Amino acid sequence: MNFSLFGQKFTRHSGITQLMDDLNDGLRTPGAIMLGGGNPAHIPAMDDYFQHLCRDLLAEGKLTEALCNYDGPQGKDTLLNALADMLRDEQGWDIRPQNIALTNGSQSAFFYLFNLFAGRDENGGLRKVLFPLAPEYIGYADSGLDEDMFVSVRPQIERLPEGQFKYHVDFEKLHITDDIGLICVSRPTNPTGNVLTDDELRHLDSLARQHQIPLLIDNAYGVPFPGIIFSDATPLWNPNIILCMSLSKLGLPGSRCGIVIAAEAVISAIGNMNGIISLAPGSIGPTIAHEMIKRGDLLRLSKNVIRPFYQQRVQQTISIIRRYLPAERCLIHKPEGAIFLWLWFKDLPITTEVLYQRLKRRGVLMVPGHYFFPGLEQEWPHAHQCLRMNYVPEPEKIEQGIAILAEEVERALRETAG
Repeated sequence: MNFSLFGQKFTRHSGITQLMDDLNDGLRTPGAIMLGGGNPAHIPAMDDYFQHLCRDLLAEGKLTEALCNYDGPQGKDTLLNALADMLRDEQGWDIRPQNIALTNGSQSAFFYLFNLFAGRDENGGLRKVLFPLAPEYIGYADSGLDEDMFVSVRPQIERLPEGQFKYHVDFEKLHITDDIGLICVSRPTNPTGNVLTDDELRHLDSLARQHQIPLLIDNAYGVPFPGIIFSDATPLWNPNIILCMSLSKLGLPGSRCGIVIAAEAVISAIGNMNGIISLAPGSIGPTIAHEMIKRGDLLRLSKNVIRPFYQQRVQQTISIIRRYLPAERCLIHKPEGAIFLWLWFKDLPITTEVLYQRLKRRGVLMVPGHYFFPGLEQEWPHAHQCLRMNYVPEPEKIEQGIAILAEEVERALRETAG
């Protein structure tokens, strides 16, 4: 097939494609232990809530109306108005419906935004997206229309008690050059569960405004919803910040609903891109979210159901890990949010890509760490020593997977020793 340059770039194998293929294959494979993909937990209370809510919406004709009509390219007006009112009341932000657009999932929003602010300009120059702290989300890495569109900076690593560690932005090594068109961070961070401190976020915001470029904050797991965050973190928004949110981690990944909060000029651009690429965002997720806000349930459930579930599950998972992998074998990034644990095998004699393949053969799916370091100028051994695991499956499944992981780590060490 004679594909264009676009076709060649977006049909090749990528980390996010492997992740989603593994997720799909694992869901269809009896006995597979799914510790890799980003599917949120099926929290019984949330599943019950959505079932009853959808039943009500269907009885009232609202679900049928959503299915049978297009929304505008900016997204469902009722949700835009309700979100603006909620964020203005809860956060004190100067938000209007003109500051919000919906997309068919956050991944679409990142594709739009990265290529809106970075890539080739009219003079042939290449503007780039800066990740001030790597590792970062696997889905960013292949979303640029141009090659070499991303640049990232190694973190400072703080060693903590109980075999934990934490990444920090290394501001001494963070240089915002003239070719940077956008700064991007996730908070909490996928894959590590790291939460940038308020000081770090304010510093990045100040640097972005100083260089007259936007700061994009991926808030898919953050506050005020879905609230999967276990440390103190003040939400931040101003007209120079682009804040991306999602309905996925509420428990609605199939709704494919991303939310972009930004200055009116950015929102207008997103609406135009929606219209050209997909006519309009989907309507089902926005219909559900609007009803949740109307009933006062969105923030209540985030705080009282979703956050406690994940906080209990992550502590339970760490206890399981420590029964099989002591700190001298495996360090754990401090779990401050999101739905993953980031494991660092600093003395492992094989790469985590090899470890991933061995685990996969035994029916355990995790994600090797090197996919999460887009844009590093130099190879870094640390990137090949880390592994991301999802901690949302049932504890017995997690324990089965961790037991196999520990066996494979010990096997690799024996092979080297022998």
